[in-house]
Amino acid sequence: MQDDLPLEQTCYNWQQLHLTRGGKNQMPDQQSNFAAINGTQIYHELAGSGPPLVMIHAGVADNRQWNNEFAHFAEDYTVLRYDLRGYGQSEPVDGEFSHMTDLVALLDHVGFDEPLNMMGCSMGGGLAMDFALTYPERIKALIMVGSGPSGLKLDVPAPEKFADAEKAYEAGNWDLLAEIETQIWFDGSGRSPEDVNQAMRKLAYDMNRNALTHEAKQLGKRLPDTQTPAAERLSDLNIPVLVIVGEHDTSYILTAADYMVENIASARKMVMEDAAHLPNMDHPQAFRQAVEAFLANAASAG
Repeated sequence: MQDDLPLEQTCYNWQQLHLTRGGKNQMPDQQSNFAAINGTQIYHELAGSGPPLVMIHAGVADNRQWNNEFAHFAEDYTVLRYDLRGYGQSEPVDGEFSHMTDLVALLDHVGFDEPLNMMGCSMGGGLAMDFALTYPERIKALIMVGSGPSGLKLDVPAPEKFADAEKAYEAGNWDLLAEIETQIWFDGSGRSPEDVNQAMRKLAYDMNRNALTHEAKQLGKRLPDTQTPAAERLSDLNIPVLVIVGEHDTSYILTAADYMVENIASARKMVMEDAAHLPNMDHPQAFRQAVEAFLANAASAG
């Protein structure tokens, strides 16, 4: 599977593997560019003014996952969203890399040198938490969306469709794999394709299909983002943490959300109804309101 990660991370990787994209709200002060980082070109967008807010997409998505949030939050924050290496417009290249090293280099490139707010979904949330634990002086609030700490092992049942996804992957049937994974991650447990927003579903499929095209190139070897998994040091998190999860997400993600709230003193959880792994795409307004309130409280407390 993707990134040549250790076998014990396979279940979590499938849950993180792909996320969503969306249409763009082009803004007058928006900057879209590529940054030469660690042997590749990382596509990123920057907009707004105010405290820095970084948005990291899921493993089935790219920066477009945040289409409903990017322009909105740029009214009060300096917002950075980007395509992780091997996603969207950031091409994979040969050689070893880590998403953490890329992230740190990108933050330095855009000049984010003050403590920032960071929001990540699924794989992006795991990266955000690893960053918060590795560079505690650089972050002031963390939002985990459909995610969990790196290295967390849980004895929970996997969706039955994982087996179908594995078969499609082994057969190299990327179109079928993208559809199955859209059913797992966007439709979610207990919902059918007809139950969800069709425009957002198409965007989710398209983003994931693009990620699979990059994955099929088999370029690059991903290294761990940190030597010590976040699951082993959650008590070290001393910043406000918001955990957002959709009620139709996988058992792993739902259990991971509970685990974080139980083991991070500063964490609180929000469950979004009629939403799955990409809840911001299911209900953008409710999602934005929850994040706005959390960031406002974090700013006043800090």
